[in-house]
Amino acid sequence: MCCRQLCRRTTCLLLFLLQIVELVPGGREIKVTESNKRDYVNLIARHRMTTSIKAQLQAFLDGFWQLVPRELISIFNDHELELLISGLPDIDVVDLRANTEYTGFTPASPVIQWFWQVVCEMDKQDSALLLQFVTGTSKVPLGGFKSLQGISGPQRFQIHKSYGATDRLPSAHTCFNQLDLPEYESKEQLAERLAMAIHEGHEGFGFG
Repeated sequence: MCCRQLCRRTTCLLLFLLQIVELVPGGREIKVTESNKRDYVNLIARHRMTTSIKAQLQAFLDGFWQLVPRELISIFNDHELELLISGLPDIDVVDLRANTEYTGFTPASPVIQWFWQVVCEMDKQDSALLLQFVTGTSKVPLGGFKSLQGISGPQRFQIHKSYGATDRLPSAHTCFNQLDLPEYESKEQLAERLAMAIHEGHEGFGFG
């Protein structure tokens, strides 16, 4: 069924009963088109991951807050809380580099050489922030980076060339473990822009 045949609603199977849920008021009458398909994806993702399991999420939170008072963790965002719970990982840069794929660059490109030099010079915290920035989590796969997973299954660490102005920050698409890297003019510029991205922009998301 093509996008134009879908309405902005979702159909749920609830105890063998078919239930139609409007994602927006009057959603059953709104067709999904090229111009609103991004809104549709956001709405259905929000419904399936939050509103449709609201009772279960609230039960979990009530139990969690009994163990850890809400006011004690409210100062942390989700990324900081993950690092607090899981600790800083030991990231094998050699393994990560061996399991990285490139688009628009080659392993011999100056920017790629500078990138890996910068990563090797990072401390454990910045290495964890970089991994979190690109993949959405600071956890290292049990089987090493060859076992890294993406939205559709196994997906290696990706570095794609970002065309345009060379003073822009790197960006990431966590569903694809993809780092979009401008072709910086020096190692120092790359280090400065990458540090700013992983520290200040780690909550960003790229929609490819």
